[in-house]
Amino acid sequence: MHRRILLIGLLLLSSFCVFAQKKEIAAARQNLKKNSNLEQVEASMRQLLQDSANYSNERIWLTLFEAIKKQYEQGNEKLYLKQKYDTAQIFTLTKKMFETLESFDSLQVKLSASGEKEIRFRKKHSEYLDQYRANLFNGGLFFINKQNYTDAYNYFDMYINCAHQPLFSRYDYHHNDTLLSQAAYWAVFCGYKMQKPTMTLHHTYLALKDTTHHSLMLQYLAETYKLDNDTARYVDVLREGFCRYPHLKFFFPRLIHYYANAGEWQNVLETAESALQRDSLRANYYLVKSTALLNLGHFNESISLCDSIISTGESLSGFHLNAGLAYYHQAVALDKALQKSARTRQKVTKLYKCALPYLKYYRETTPDDIEAWGLPLYTIYLNLNMGKEFDEIDNLLRNKRK
Repeated sequence: MHRRILLIGLLLLSSFCVFAQKKEIAAARQNLKKNSNLEQVEASMRQLLQDSANYSNERIWLTLFEAIKKQYEQGNEKLYLKQKYDTAQIFTLTKKMFETLESFDSLQVKLSASGEKEIRFRKKHSEYLDQYRANLFNGGLFFINKQNYTDAYNYFDMYINCAHQPLFSRYDYHHNDTLLSQAAYWAVFCGYKMQKPTMTLHHTYLALKDTTHHSLMLQYLAETYKLDNDTARYVDVLREGFCRYPHLKFFFPRLIHYYANAGEWQNVLETAESALQRDSLRANYYLVKSTALLNLGHFNESISLCDSIISTGESLSGFHLNAGLAYYHQAVALDKALQKSARTRQKVTKLYKCALPYLKYYRETTPDDIEAWGLPLYTIYLNLNMGKEFDEIDNLLRNKRK
């Protein structure tokens, strides 16, 4: 008896809920006819859809879409008439329309009979949305200009995702949309600006097809891989970037910096020589080559190269430093010998004397770089018995340690 009463109660409650739902939908439809309370209609339909029992109700979905669509049309009319209206709202409503009908289409696929060729409403809805898809792209650009990279990314991501949605399969955006790779580039740009590697890398493959921004893409990728501690990919992208765009200032110095920090001086040398094959007039490439030769122990080659550049009047003081250090390191190596002949001592002294003018010049032109010239000059003054100069630099180095 109690079970029967409970069952009757549940049936009455269910009937009441269905009645209330129908009443709410009917009220919403009346508002749609009058073009009034559209935001309220949208909110009430979303509330209904939160109940899993209503999720498959086509009428609720279509009423929701109609409410958003009419809001869009009203806003668009105001903009057309140059009346006061928030432009961002147009893009927001566009995005809502796409989200709603894409979700509705997915629902229709689940509800359709197995093997059914035509999904209900798909043709009609895809034709409608295709007219406004450009608003997703423009919305992304709009929010980039506002430096709102999170929203901008979401618009470009949705624009790109349309190419994967069954709802738009008839348009074959992958082959027919010339803006797709640009949208991917801007999505990467937004991810990069937010310093979020996952977002930056999500549309990389497609973005690299955008030839207009290809060099920038490689720069963003390099910085992202570095941020993500992916050293192998970081170096690979720098290599590719330098190979494709050797005259850009981004790739070469970072590639050299990486190799130098890793002690890969042979790679530094090869990269510099590759750069010189493309542009034999850039002094910076010669400076990198001379530094590589110095660190590889090819001292005489480094000196010869530095002297040839210095003779042209080139003002980069780094050539003086490298030549001076090349002489200095040879002298130190000989000076470490346990047993030195008079001839060896003469050679050591000569090498220190050769190093001195180069290092003095570097100190004069780059006084703040004491880490580079301090100890070599200290050692040279000591070995050449230059008391006054030695005392001066000794005091300088002592004060620096304090």
